Amino acid sequence: MNNSLLYLITVIIWGSTWIAINYQLGFVAPEASVSYRFALAAIILFTFAKIKRLPLSFSLKQHGVFAAFGSCLFGINYLFLYTAQQHISSALACIAFSTLMLMNIINARIFYKTQITKQVYIGGTLGLLGIVTLFWPQLTDTEIGATTFVGLGLCLLGTFSASIGNMLSIKNQQNNVPIVQANAWGMLYGAIFTALSVIIQGKQFNFSFDGAYISSLIYLSLFGSVIAFGCYLSLMTRIGAHKTSYVNIIFPAIAVFISTIVEGFSWSEYTVVGLTFVLLGNVVVLTKTKLIRRLPTLKQSMKP
Repeated sequence: MNNSLLYLITVIIWGSTWIAINYQLGFVAPEASVSYRFALAAIILFTFAKIKRLPLSFSLKQHGVFAAFGSCLFGINYLFLYTAQQHISSALACIAFSTLMLMNIINARIFYKTQITKQVYIGGTLGLLGIVTLFWPQLTDTEIGATTFVGLGLCLLGTFSASIGNMLSIKNQQNNVPIVQANAWGMLYGAIFTALSVIIQGKQFNFSFDGAYISSLIYLSLFGSVIAFGCYLSLMTRIGAHKTSYVNIIFPAIAVFISTIVEGFSWSEYTVVGLTFVLLGNVVVLTKTKLIRRLPTLKQSMKP
């Protein structure tokens, strides 16, 4: 697949997973649902690897990286985010998680000496501004207190864990470990990590046989995990973690479009302005334009 298709698949799938996640909440403990999700995703990937006769044997050192990668991206990340949303609104959590782009920029610079262009900084700023504008009505209804700060802190910790998981994914691919096998082992370790958290917290591994729960679990495992993460992590090695992570800014915008169709979401001026900033930032970050680099020259030519 070319980069544009990988990007499009990721944002469309992750923009729709919020609907499926709604059907996961309630009777089953969230941590157990996350464990089921990634266990099923791992089974799908291992099955695919067996059918394709892909090598699945790796060194102990590589398994150490897999375990860290899986625990960060498919374990700690989700546990913190699920817990955070018990203290703050989903809008505030979405904004906090959008800082993943900034964290990836910093971590890519620290771990891999990645050079970040002015284009990425400008596009990222526009995107974050768009997300804040998009959710501004919900934010003004939020009562700022100790609970809110706890929720924000947890959400930022989860986001940081996701960023470290992104960096470890790059490490796997630098070590010539294919995406399928790395994700299969990573999701298995992530499922084990979240399962242990259920045991430690004294919660139950209950299950719902309701059709909505099972179908949403399958969708989250196959599309939200196997396909979307495969596309997302593949993109990171092609265009860099800093550009790829803009997905996490634009998929809430996609969710708004889906909500408009599915739930009859009512647009406001904040929706229009916010989406405009998000989409403009997306264009600035991803297009191969020299306009940003020429801005100083253009400004000089405009002087009297």
